[in-house]
Amino acid sequence: MFSKSRVNEPGPRQDGEGKNWADAPKSDATAPRSKAAPSVLSSDLTVIGNLKTTGDIQVEGTVEGDIRAHLLTVGESATIRGEIVADDIVVNGRVVGRVRGLKVRLTSTARVEGDIIHKTIAIESGAHFEGSVQRQDDPLQQGKKAIAAPTPQPQVTQAAPPPPKPTEPSKA
Repeated sequence: MFSKSRVNEPGPRQDGEGKNWADAPKSDATAPRSKAAPSVLSSDLTVIGNLKTTGDIQVEGTVEGDIRAHLLTVGESATIRGEIVADDIVVNGRVVGRVRGLKVRLTSTARVEGDIIHKTIAIESGAHFEGSVQRQDDPLQQGKKAIAAPTPQPQVTQAAPPPPKPTEPSKA
């Protein structure tokens, strides 16, 4: 069960004992790395501006701007004011603005005020949503407008009334 270590004893070494780490094969810098951890914006952080990444973002704080990511998780304490665009979107907190994603999920604690453009959507019981929902095969496509903007109506202006006629001075 217990035995003495042979590291410091003289004599022939057995296979695997006393390996020198310098002799170990070096890892290739171009080898595929494991998936990076998501970027986390903590609950005490407020960002004013747009965020763009090809990775994952987890927002727990406040963002006033647009977000573009691969996977976006909106935490329960988070508030986002702006458009969010991602392959996968999970909303646990509050979003005020347009949501565009291939897979959109609103959990029971979600509060969304804005339009959702999606390929697939799941809305849990208890989620609050105010806006429209539109399914598209490619909701991430930038080239076309997801929801057509209302066409401006021509404004009708009234002609100004004619100026009043000059009155004759009264004779007193």
